[in-house]
Amino acid sequence: MIRGISRQIIEVKETGNMYYESAYLVVKPEYASAERELLEREARKILRSLDAPSGMKRARGMSFWVTRVAPPAAVAAAAAILYFATI
Repeated sequence: MIRGISRQIIEVKETGNMYYESAYLVVKPEYASAERELLEREARKILRSLDAPSGMKRARGMSFWVTRVAPPAAVAAAAAILYFATI
């Protein structure tokens, strides 16, 4: 069932965000009479502040552990093995 509702919607085609191509924002009724330029500026500001989707954040987090923490830990383990092997 589709119900018709009259709302002011802003479509942002150039989001300025590397993850999102376009966005639709629904304006609250009390701000529907605000200047369009102000609403568009605020919409772009919100979209630029958005971060990567959560799945990408997790992948980035895992790559941090693999690239930054694992190599030094492996070197330390190898050094400990060599140290105890020569005793």
